[in-house]
Amino acid sequence: MIRLEKVTWQHGPSAGRERETLANISFAVPQGSFRWLLGPSGAGKSSLLRLLHLEALPRSGTCELLGTSITPHVKRSALARLRQRISMVHQDYRLMPTLSIADNVALPLRLQKRDEDEVAQEVSTLLTWMGLGARQSSRPAELSGGEQQRTAIARAVVSRPAIILADEPTNALDEAQAVRVLTMLRELTAMGTTVIVATHNDALVRRYPAPALHLEHGKLISDE
Repeated sequence: MIRLEKVTWQHGPSAGRERETLANISFAVPQGSFRWLLGPSGAGKSSLLRLLHLEALPRSGTCELLGTSITPHVKRSALARLRQRISMVHQDYRLMPTLSIADNVALPLRLQKRDEDEVAQEVSTLLTWMGLGARQSSRPAELSGGEQQRTAIARAVVSRPAIILADEPTNALDEAQAVRVLTMLRELTAMGTTVIVATHNDALVRRYPAPALHLEHGKLISDE
C-alpha cells in the first residue's frame, strides 16, 4: 500500500531552473495496483517518484509505504530495509559503468545475498527475454540508449520488488519494445507488485487503460 496525506516537498535551489514543489498531495494506491503518473514537464512527476523511492523525505504531511510511516525521524536502517523492496527506473538509467550488463542487473539479488547460481540463472533468463542475451558481458557505454533502458528495467524487476516506480521507462524504446515492457509491468501487478509509471506517451496510456494520477504545477488535480 502507498498512502500520502497532504504531503508537501520542495527541491533545494538549483542553478538555471525553478524549484519543483509538491503541495498537499493526497492519494492511496492499493498493493498490486497499476497507476499512470501524468502531467506536463515540470509538473512534479519526478519529484513524486523521488519521494516514493525514499530519495527524499516529505517536508510535511503523512507518507506510508508498505506499512511503514515515513517521517523525518524514521531510522536510516528502517529506510534502507524498506528501500530494498522498492525499485526505480530512472530516466538517465543510472547503470554502473564499470560493471557488465549482467552484473548491473544482478546487483539487487546480490544485496539480498541470493545464491550465485540462482542469480546467474535469473539474470540470464531475464536479459534473454529482454532481447539482451548476447550483450550480457557488455558494459553500459557499449550499448545503445534503448539497450541501456532495457537493462535498467531488467535491474528494477529482477528481484520482484513490492513497488516499481518508472520515470518515462519507454522513452528510448521502439513501439514493440515499449509494448513488451508495459505488458510485463502490468503482469507484475497480478503477482502483487504495485507499479507507478510516469509517461508522456499518450498512445501507451490509451493502449493500457488504468487509473491515473494527474499532476500540474506540483498539485494533484485528479486521481481516477
